[in-house]
Amino acid sequence: MRKIWIGLLLIGYFSVNIYAQEERLGLGIVVGEPTGISVKYWTGSTIALDGALAWSFNHDGSLYLHGDFLVHDFELIDIMSGRMPVYYGFGAKLILKDDPLFGGHVPIGLAYMLEDTPLDVFIEIRPGINLFPSTRFDISGGIGVRFYVDHRKL
Repeated sequence: MRKIWIGLLLIGYFSVNIYAQEERLGLGIVVGEPTGISVKYWTGSTIALDGALAWSFNHDGSLYLHGDFLVHDFELIDIMSGRMPVYYGFGAKLILKDDPLFGGHVPIGLAYMLEDTPLDVFIEIRPGINLFPSTRFDISGGIGVRFYVDHRKL
């Protein structure tokens, strides 16, 4: 796991692109509940779609999928270098196990977007409710890092 983090940081450090929202597709990892691959696609200057393909260790290592609609507030926290938006939104999750689980959640997070590197580091919490097969409160969250790429070149 340490090699993955070091590799992502080195890629970001040696990148010559300046992060200015032209790289709208972010790919990376999230660690927590769930742990796996994170993707974020910016549709505008403050709106993004976020998703994960991961493993839920709270559910016996089952496959976990989620998708979120996020709104970012860049004015709440003022920093000297880079940008640090607070974000919030709504989304849905699906956990594929013997009895599949479906629910909704409200992601709330904080991201740090490096000034001269197309990289962001984030932490978020997702309180929610499981709707199927039974209704109950649930909470998840994690920390992660994403590297932004020019999606037109993929």
